[in-house]
Amino acid sequence: MFEQLAPLLDHLGQKRIATLHLGSYGMKFDVDAILMGWVVIAVLVVLALLLRRGLRERVDEKPTRTQALLDSIIGFIEGQLLGNFSSESLARQMFPFIATLFLYVLVSNWLSVIPYLSSPTQDLNVTFGLALMVYIVSQVLAVRAKGGKKYFKSFLEPVAFLLPITLVGEISKPLSHAFRLFGNVLAGTILVTVVMVKFAPVLVPSGLNLIFGLGFGAIQAFVFAILAVAYIDVAVG
Repeated sequence: MFEQLAPLLDHLGQKRIATLHLGSYGMKFDVDAILMGWVVIAVLVVLALLLRRGLRERVDEKPTRTQALLDSIIGFIEGQLLGNFSSESLARQMFPFIATLFLYVLVSNWLSVIPYLSSPTQDLNVTFGLALMVYIVSQVLAVRAKGGKKYFKSFLEPVAFLLPITLVGEISKPLSHAFRLFGNVLAGTILVTVVMVKFAPVLVPSGLNLIFGLGFGAIQAFVFAILAVAYIDVAVG
């Protein structure tokens, strides 16, 4: 059995790449990451529709289990994530964005628990795209809150000759944001694969996969979302 599982290590990290040719240029895509990304979107849409059907129609009626579940989720996001915004109005404004970001990363991390499926967050392109989106949103909100003149002037503070260092610091934000999620999710996949090949192919890897897929995946989704809150709050403040 160990000999049959050993090739898993050889194929670990390999990807199915599709190339789209546009004239003399070629664009390469990770097929698995794209498919798994759409699976996550489909899961979130279906869950949203199902939960919406379970909501009570009248406010004065006894809350249903679905309503209680949604209230718990919303309370968690508001208390643990949005509560870190220094402005209550900014927290209300960013609730849809942060909640969607958290749920997308959460379901993406949990996807690897299902056999034959993989987490799209194992791909650096996915995590960097999410981190870049967070950075762009933070900068747009900063321009709106401070005005263009004050925004660009902030890059010259406290002294103008430190501008290169300031720019390096700004570039490092989305990079570190992306690499943190990518590295942790990929490390969990590698660990489960190695244990499956080298130790116990049945029981231990299943439990380990649940730990990294559910518990560890939830922690990484929370960390990614809380860092997004911090980056946005610092940029706007």
